[in-house]
Amino acid sequence: PESASLGDANSYDLVLTFRNTHGWVGSGLAEDIFAEFARVLKPGGVLGVVQHRAAPGTDPAETASSGYVSEEAVKALAEGAGLRFVAASEVNANPKDTHDHEYGVWTLPPSLRLCRDIEDDKAKTECEMKWRAIGESDRMTLKFRKPRA
Repeated sequence: PESASLGDANSYDLVLTFRNTHGWVGSGLAEDIFAEFARVLKPGGVLGVVQHRAAPGTDPAETASSGYVSEEAVKALAEGAGLRFVAASEVNANPKDTHDHEYGVWTLPPSLRLCRDIEDDKAKTECEMKWRAIGESDRMTLKFRKPRA
């Protein structure tokens, strides 16, 4: 979006976002988007974030173009908007993802970008099998809450 506008203040119990933060970081909108999440959530409301996870200590301005953002950076965005970190889940974690692929997260399934232009069926199948063996990206799953007072 060119701007962040989700509705009336204090009007939502829950906001969920899946694999979007890297795009907002890359376009310079991340702080505005997270501030909007905080604005529209009711006191006690929950923000859930699923995001491709970059290695700890990496610069989100550098990793966002590959689809990855560090957990620390996502927490800083949410907490900077006034939300409090509640919990993390490893349900979407993938330790096989090394976070350093030529086309970032789009190298892995379901995109398989490196395999798209291969015309030879056998070579294409081998390429796809290689990346499917790693699986989808390593992702963080985070829960934040807007303070009640």
